[in-house]
Order: sequence, then structure tokens, then C-alpha cells
Amino acid sequence: MEQTSKVLRPRGRPRSQASEDAILQATLDLLVSGGYNAVTVNRVSALARVSKGTIYSRWPTKENLVIAAFMTTPPATPPKKGPVQKRLVELLTQICQFMQETLVGKILPALVAGRQNNPELDDALAPLFVQKRLPLIEVIQCAIDNGEFKPGTDPEFVADLCMGPLELRAITMHLPVDDKYIKKVVESVSASLLTTQ
Repeated sequence: MEQTSKVLRPRGRPRSQASEDAILQATLDLLVSGGYNAVTVNRVSALARVSKGTIYSRWPTKENLVIAAFMTTPPATPPKKGPVQKRLVELLTQICQFMQETLVGKILPALVAGRQNNPELDDALAPLFVQKRLPLIEVIQCAIDNGEFKPGTDPEFVADLCMGPLELRAITMHLPVDDKYIKKVVESVSASLLTTQ
């Protein structure tokens, strides 16, 4: 496929939702079973039982198709009630469930590996990974605004501190992340940030 990251949404005439769902499901299945390099238009076409023209009319590049598959899961919902530590635990639990229990979450290792040697994929994925972090940034910023976290706290840095151990354990080490581990991460990260102990 021609490689470009400019077109991220399907184009052409409206077509059946069933065909689109089948194409994206086939893409996810290939990513899980064989990684980024396993995704080809021929294989997707065969698995989804659609023509190659149908795929190209919606996603003209491999990058577009993979990104569309990645975005089939909506972002996590930031909790609105309770102290910040409770909200962070709830949100990070959602994120870990996404990484460990959904098909989209299981393709993350393939995407991380695929973007290493593919500048087009890397450029296209970078803003999407940022987008997936926004609910976490929102919870942290809210804690700063309402005085739970100290003034001057950097929300993006705190998000890195929260996500780093979870991603390392779930994606890199392929180890489970349970509630106890998530609470330990939140307690460790927030210990020096809370205005009241």
C-alpha cells in the first residue's frame, strides 16, 4: 500500500456498516496474530470477505486502516466524583482493562513495534496516543484546580508517572495489573502532590 498519514477517515460513497465492521475486525485479528507486518490488503480482504477496492475506497493506506482499527474503542471516561486518589484508581483501572482485556488493547505491542521503523505510522499514531491520555490529564488538572494537588504540579508529568509502570508491566512485560498494583501506583505518585495528607 502507498504509505501516507494524511487521510485518517474513510472516503468515498457511504457503504454498509457491516462491511466496515468486518474490515476493522479483520485488521485487529491480523495485528493480534501476526503484528503490524501481517496486515496486508490481500489478507484483510480475504478475512473480511470484501473486495480490495472496498478497502482502498475507505482507507487508501495501511496506516489509515490500522489507525481506524485502533480507534474503534472510545477513550476512557474520567470519573467526576470522589477524592483524586479514588478517581485516579477508577480511571487507571479502566485503562488497564482496555490494555489487558480488549482486542484493541492487545494490538498495542504490535503498534509500538510497528512504529519503530515506520515514520508515517509513528507520525499518525503520536497524536492518537496523546488523545487517549486526555482523560487522565483531565483528572489531574481538576485536582490541581480544586486544590487537591499542589499548585505548580505538571499534569502531563504526573500522567507519565501514572502510566509508566502500568504500560511497562502490561505491554512490555506481559504481566497482569491488578487493583492492588494500581492503588500502589496512585499512592506512590500522589504522596508528594496532595495538599492534605
